[in-house]
Amino acid sequence: MAVGWAGDNAVQDQIQDSINDEVARARAAIPRGESALFCEACGEAIPQARREALPGVRLCRDCQEEADSERQVVQLYNRKGSKDSQLR
Repeated sequence: MAVGWAGDNAVQDQIQDSINDEVARARAAIPRGESALFCEACGEAIPQARREALPGVRLCRDCQEEADSERQVVQLYNRKGSKDSQLR
């Protein structure tokens, strides 16, 4: 049942767009290319097994965990578009 200007599948389209955006963001964050021999943050050697498992890796496991915990997900816009969110 369409309401106003929204199509019949508007909610599902919003959900799918959100999923597609997050998948694209995650894929862009995957390292590519040749792996570093030493961690760019602390200078420790990166184990061969890690370099083979993650091509393009630049950080050791400990530094990568710290970097991941510091990373924040920021939503730049509100897909829901409810009146309440627009009035704030």
